[in-house]
Amino acid sequence: MASVTLDHTARAAPSAAYGKRTDIPRRLQGILSLDDFEDAARRHLPRPLFGYISGAAEDNVSLLANRAAFQNHAFQTQVMVDVSRREQTATVFGQQFSSPFGIAPVGISAISAYRGDLVLAQAAGAEGIPAIMSGTSLIRMEEVAKAAPGTWFQAYLPGDVSKIDALVDRIKAAGFKTLVVTVDIPVWANRENNVRTGFSMPLRPSLRLAWDGLVRPRWLVGTFLRTFVLHGMPHFENSFATRGAPMLSSSAIRDTTGRDHLNWSHLEAIRQRWDGNLVLKGILSASDAQRAVGIGADGIIVSNHGGRQLDGAATPLEMLPRVVDQVGHQITVMMDSGVRRGGDVLKAAALGARMVFLGRPFMYAAAVGGEPGVRHAIGLLRDEVDRNMAMLGASSMQQITAECLVKRAS
Repeated sequence: MASVTLDHTARAAPSAAYGKRTDIPRRLQGILSLDDFEDAARRHLPRPLFGYISGAAEDNVSLLANRAAFQNHAFQTQVMVDVSRREQTATVFGQQFSSPFGIAPVGISAISAYRGDLVLAQAAGAEGIPAIMSGTSLIRMEEVAKAAPGTWFQAYLPGDVSKIDALVDRIKAAGFKTLVVTVDIPVWANRENNVRTGFSMPLRPSLRLAWDGLVRPRWLVGTFLRTFVLHGMPHFENSFATRGAPMLSSSAIRDTTGRDHLNWSHLEAIRQRWDGNLVLKGILSASDAQRAVGIGADGIIVSNHGGRQLDGAATPLEMLPRVVDQVGHQITVMMDSGVRRGGDVLKAAALGARMVFLGRPFMYAAAVGGEPGVRHAIGLLRDEVDRNMAMLGASSMQQITAECLVKRAS
């Protein structure tokens, strides 16, 4: 069999070497799915950090429902179709990407994976997919924008509205062309899982955390100590126009509160100031989607924050068709939350999503395998999309429509 390279132009084409890649690091060759990365990350990361990534709000009702929603739709296939020239490119904001999925923002990623923000952005750029850098990141946005041009930036609006304009100006000066504003976090969620696993913000040293590190030497030496030795104390670098609090500082949590007074007028002001692509992340109703159109947003991400905010919120997949029916002809509609397989990507695309984002799986891949791990995760998902397209009888993403799905009987 021919070897498959990691060049994203080659990855975009159908692979003749499923399960037989010779370019995957040996330690990753046993990882065959995104769920395998989660299992590996559970062993690799200290319990508090794994819990922070994997956990959700309260009883995990929304977290579990996000996954279950995909089972409500089944594929309807077309057989004996020539699909030998299939491709899965997707175009968003005038840019063609090699696959219809991207990397969602994940906070404090540089403490779970060494230089995590850079790893995620550079892997995405090399593979030809979009990545969204988190506003609660520990590496300066300017460094990531320089290393991985084309990365999108996600912002949590400061509660002090006098700081919003300066943050927007900094994002623009850094060279980002797409600004993603997360709009579904007026207050902190009740994440009991964080308490149970020992995660806190600020991250407090403890005997439990020390023991978790000692029994996981690859993370302790390769990420934690390496970060402190080479880069010093991590700070929240991008919450404001100026450097934020140290990760271990008690002011870190104060810097991220007091957003409950923010409203659509603040988004209108950002639209007037920001001349790049403006995306609102966390839309979960057709009426809010219409308001996004009204203020001149270029795109929305239908999302319930991966189940991390309002437990019991509707799933993005069930709300997606309603949003698309309302505004799909006026604005770019995208989606995240609960996606784990190529089939999930195609189901979301069939229901109208122009791009589908995943956060946790790529973060696990970065923690376990660095940039090669993320690229392997992208390749696994891309191959699943490719195989499923072939079995659906589709040669392009334009052929992935609602006609490919049937609703399962409840």
